[in-house]
Amino acid sequence: MITLQVTATDPIAQDTLAQLLMESESMNLLNILLEGGVLMIPILVLSVIAIYVIAERWKVLNSSAVDIDTFLGRIEELLRDGSQQRAMDYCDETDKPLARILKSGIRRLGRPIRDIEEAIHQAGKKEIFQLQKRMNWLATIAGVGPLIGFTGTVTGMIRAFMDIQSLQGNVNPSVLAGGIWEALITTAAGLIVGIVAYGFYNYLLGRVDRMIFELENASADFIDLLQSPTAKKKTI
Repeated sequence: MITLQVTATDPIAQDTLAQLLMESESMNLLNILLEGGVLMIPILVLSVIAIYVIAERWKVLNSSAVDIDTFLGRIEELLRDGSQQRAMDYCDETDKPLARILKSGIRRLGRPIRDIEEAIHQAGKKEIFQLQKRMNWLATIAGVGPLIGFTGTVTGMIRAFMDIQSLQGNVNPSVLAGGIWEALITTAAGLIVGIVAYGFYNYLLGRVDRMIFELENASADFIDLLQSPTAKKKTI
C-alpha cells in the first residue's frame, strides 16, 4: 500500500528510479573500461603483452623439460660404447637445452677436460639467456601498469576539481561521484594488470631458476662421467 502511494504521488522518484535501472542494465564491463579515458589504451596494450609473454614462456619452459636421469643414462651408454657421433645425433634428436649443452661438450671429446668444461659453460650461458628471455618484460609491466593507473586517476581528479572550481562549488554530488569513480577505473585496471604480471613473473622465474639448477647439476654429472676411468678408456 505504501509503495503504491509513493508511486502515485512521486512521479519524479519514479523517473529517477527507472533511469537508474536502465543505466545499471546498460553498464557492462566494456562500458566501464571505456569510461577510464585515454590512459586505458596503454594499460590494455600492457595486458596483451603480458598475456603473450606468459603464454610464450610457459610453452618454452614446458618444451625444455627433459628426464635428466634417462637422458644422461643414454649418453653414458653411447659414450661407453665409443659412439661419439651417435651421442651427438641423440642430442640433436632430443633438441632440449640440456641436449644442446652436452652436445657442445661431446663435440670436444679428446681435448683437455678444461676445454670441454669451457664449451659446456659457454653453451649453458646461451641456454640460460634463452630461458630468461622476455622475463624482464613481465617485471616492467608489473611496475608500470599500476603507475599508469595512478596517473589516470590523478589526472581525472584534477579535471573533477577544475570542474568544481569552474562551477564555483555548485556541483551536483552525483555528478561529482560519477567523475571520481571514472577516474578510479584506471587505477583498478592498472593494479589488476600489475598483480597478474607480478604473480606470473615470480612463478615463471621460479621455474627458470629450478631448470637452471638442474642444467648445472646435469652438466657437472656429465663432466664426472667423462673423468671416470671407463669413459676415458672408451673416448680417448
